[in-house]
Amino acid sequence: MVWRLNDQETKHDAYIALGSNMGDRESCLMAALDLIRVQNDTIIIKHISNIYETAPVGYAKQGDFLNMVCHVFTTLSPLELLSILQKIETKLGRKRTIHWGPRTLDLDLLLYDEISLCSETLTVPHPRMFERAFVLTPLRDVYPCEYINGRLFSDLIEDCDDKVGIKLFKIMNSER
Repeated sequence: MVWRLNDQETKHDAYIALGSNMGDRESCLMAALDLIRVQNDTIIIKHISNIYETAPVGYAKQGDFLNMVCHVFTTLSPLELLSILQKIETKLGRKRTIHWGPRTLDLDLLLYDEISLCSETLTVPHPRMFERAFVLTPLRDVYPCEYINGRLFSDLIEDCDDKVGIKLFKIMNSER
């Protein structure tokens, strides 16, 4: 893989959740990864998780989701990265009509280095990620430690209400 991030700039670790439950869900996730990948002067995908099929959480009258997480290196700030992710969602047909409703694509910035950030537009770590097995399960695939937020991934997942609705959908090569 060609790394084009400027060696002079600080590289940040970030983790992005990807989800889709409309149309060709897997193709949508792959298209999102490709659009992240073309940002190769500012974002490099380091690892991608397996893909998991999960029951919807919140608004239940919708199809099952495919979910995954990618680990990236970036020279962007958290808000700049969020802006890129929102542009990718829009490009791939995301329309925000029903809160937690069906969507072609959902991209969430889960973690950015080890910072905590709370603004009107972004909260990092993602405010509900530790309550959602559909986020923690793929995150565990790419996160370098068994512990996150001071707890074992397995313990956090066990405490999640949605843990029974998660099935492995596809094993991915980590650096697709």
